[in-house]
Amino acid sequence: MTKIDIQYQDQFGKWRHLQTKHNEGDAYRTAANRARSTGKRHRLVDQDGHLLDLIDP
Repeated sequence: MTKIDIQYQDQFGKWRHLQTKHNEGDAYRTAANRARSTGKRHRLVDQDGHLLDLIDP
């Protein structure tokens, strides 16, 4: 089972860990909704550190 980390970019451009999920669809929905509400960029990264998706607000 893969783990998907949701990270967001703070005001200094540094990526911060937010949450870990096991379902990619749920992770994308969570990141997209939070990106829209906070106005910050979010990304999905798998357990090996590979970028899965980048979500702009």
